[in-house]
Amino acid sequence: MSAPEALDAAAGEVRLGMLDGVVGYLLRRAQIAVFEDFGRRFQALDLTPAQFSALVAIQENPGRRQSDIAAALGVQRPNFVALMDGLERRGLAERLRSGADRRANALALTRAGRELLDRALGAQAEQETAIRAALGGEAERRRLVETLARLSRL
Repeated sequence: MSAPEALDAAAGEVRLGMLDGVVGYLLRRAQIAVFEDFGRRFQALDLTPAQFSALVAIQENPGRRQSDIAAALGVQRPNFVALMDGLERRGLAERLRSGADRRANALALTRAGRELLDRALGAQAEQETAIRAALGGEAERRRLVETLARLSRL
C-alpha cells in the first residue's frame, strides 16, 4: 500500500477483523461497558463492583469466615483482606471472632452497611433493567446469565 493509500485508509472506520467474532474480546468489551455503567450508577454511593459483591455476599452469609467469602467471590485472600479493611474503615462491615474457630474472622454488615446495601440494590436493579432492555427482554437476559455461568466454569 502506498503512502497516499495508507492515509486514505486511516481516515475510514477501523476494522477489527476476526476480533468481531472472538468471545474473549467481546466479553471484555461488554465487561468494560457494564463496569462503566456501574461506575456512573454507583458513584454517589462510593462503591466499586468488588465492594458491592462483598457486601451482598456478607449479607447473604452473616457469620461466615472471611476466607469462605473471599473464595466464593474468587478474590485472592490478600486482596480480600484489603477490601475488608476498607469496608471496616467506612463502618460498613465488621470482623468478629468466629465462635467455631477463634483464629478465623466471621463477617457481618453493620447497620450502615445494610442501609448502604439497600440503596445499592436499587441502583443495581436499575442497571439490570437497562441491561434487560439492551438485550431485548428477560428471556435474553436469562439466556446470557446462563451462558456466562457456563463460561465461568471453564
